[in-house]
Amino acid sequence: MSLLMPSRPIVINPDLAYSIGLNEAIALQQVNYWLKETNSGLERDGVRWIYNTNEQWLEQFPFWSESTLKRTFTRLKTLGVLKIEQLNKSQRDMTNYYTINYESELLDEVKVTKSKSSKCARPSGQNEPMEQVSVKRSIGSKRTAVIRSNCTDVLTENTTESTTENKTPSCPVASQPDPEVLITDNAILVLTHLNQVSGSRYQKSKTSLENIRGRLREGFSVDDLKMVIDLKHEHWSGNDDQYQYMRPETLFGPKKFESYLQSASRWDSKGRPKRQDWEGQRKTSDVMRICTPDKTIPAGFRGAK
Repeated sequence: MSLLMPSRPIVINPDLAYSIGLNEAIALQQVNYWLKETNSGLERDGVRWIYNTNEQWLEQFPFWSESTLKRTFTRLKTLGVLKIEQLNKSQRDMTNYYTINYESELLDEVKVTKSKSSKCARPSGQNEPMEQVSVKRSIGSKRTAVIRSNCTDVLTENTTESTTENKTPSCPVASQPDPEVLITDNAILVLTHLNQVSGSRYQKSKTSLENIRGRLREGFSVDDLKMVIDLKHEHWSGNDDQYQYMRPETLFGPKKFESYLQSASRWDSKGRPKRQDWEGQRKTSDVMRICTPDKTIPAGFRGAK
């Protein structure tokens, strides 16, 4: 049985792959399919969101491992073209919902085309682009016949009639940002925010950034981590015994971070009230829960009225 078009193919726009990377283009095109061509998901504030479990995504991308899938979605979120949020605020519901940031410059056809053109100008006198292929000649010659493309390799010839191709193209494809570099840059933003809020002086060391990078790799955003910092600053401020835990290994450790984030999300949704407001609300609530005892003496007992 042929492997050509046995089912619905995954179509990839070459310009999109140029802009954000091949794996990322494959995944983003599939998210776009779910958003635009199906009635799946839900709508929130005029934006449609869809969701699939990792297992359901892997059924659509059987050629990827789970680590490749997670890495691809994390990079899409880091690039700002994909939004991943847990719309259900229930602590037990950790479902990830996905939507596309269609306003991203990385998805702007005009800007991407201009970027490609500026990096690879078409040679004068050539009307149409042609794909570059290497074909061995059958008549005794050891040279390689090359059909030239927009980005031609420089060819040199020596006196022995053998041609050597320059391995460095005169017009290289633009390199894609290293995901780890982007994660480290974002981790530094989080660490800087922690220093500003807490008055600390944590350095950009491996120890300080390790847990921050770990949470960013898992798909949490810079804003998620900053929100946890703001919550615990408000929570622990004024208590020296607790404020000593305003440090990266406590705030962003894998065991406690998600519970901190759930609390921070609820706190943020309530308008980020001050600690004294929490205490006032809790005391009022406690008083309301305590019933005033009934001291009336039942009839027939001594002292009854």
